[in-house]
Amino acid sequence: MPVILGEARILTSPQSIVRILEMLFGCVTFSLVVSAESSFLNKGPHWFLCMFSWCFFFVLTGLILLVEFVQFQSLVPLSWKNLPISMAFLGALMTLSASVCFPLFVIKESCFERSSCGHLVSATIFSCFSFLSYTAEVYMTKVRSEAHSGYMSTTPGFLKVFEVFCSCMIFVSVDREVLDNLTTYPLFWWSLVVYSCCFLMSVCTIVVMLGECTGRCLVPFDRILAAFSMLCVVMYVTATGFWLWHLVNPQQKENPQSLWRNSLIITIISCLNLLTYTVDLAFSIKLGPLGH
Repeated sequence: MPVILGEARILTSPQSIVRILEMLFGCVTFSLVVSAESSFLNKGPHWFLCMFSWCFFFVLTGLILLVEFVQFQSLVPLSWKNLPISMAFLGALMTLSASVCFPLFVIKESCFERSSCGHLVSATIFSCFSFLSYTAEVYMTKVRSEAHSGYMSTTPGFLKVFEVFCSCMIFVSVDREVLDNLTTYPLFWWSLVVYSCCFLMSVCTIVVMLGECTGRCLVPFDRILAAFSMLCVVMYVTATGFWLWHLVNPQQKENPQSLWRNSLIITIISCLNLLTYTVDLAFSIKLGPLGH
């Protein structure tokens, strides 16, 4: 495929305009946060999650826009049917979580008491705009490529991305306080192993699909997907069972409120991801790897 540089019509297409808006909203968001007074921010795991979401997807969106502008798709060893929509869907999920976590867990209450958080409130609003932009890109990509969509444009592909997102949210919620109070429970460490293994299996599946390497597998890839999903469901049942037990444990009343809050968040996300893996297992058995 010949490389053609600088076609203006590419930048003026609806999808490119949406990506430019994503970059604009993301840039404004993290610029407002950086310019705000640091004493009003809790710079913990949720702060890192928010900054990573805004900065990483700003850079990634810019790279995708650049590759499409110079038409380097044929030189990138990735499936261009799968990459943009995968990153847009993950970007929508991550910016949504940042829009929720930032005002709830990052901005200190003292900021609202002093009415000195104009920059931070504006950052939250622009983060919501960023989420809406990524959601619009997912919809536009899905509609435009419906006739010749890749695996990541199908429901099983979206489920894989959602599984990765839920795992990231669990890892963020396992902060220092959770580690200090639950290290004596062997099942706590088992749950972390479960989350890590299932996260890696979902990431590996996405990487294989992006690299279009399914034909190189010695075993039919639909069987691998079904085995991965089955294993994740079984493992998640044990991990979710531990967090449900910990949540209703009478000793939980003696723990700090923040520890109970994080435990509740982890439990809810674990149940949600267990449901996601269960649905993914059903699709893997019924439809196979390409959604046929």
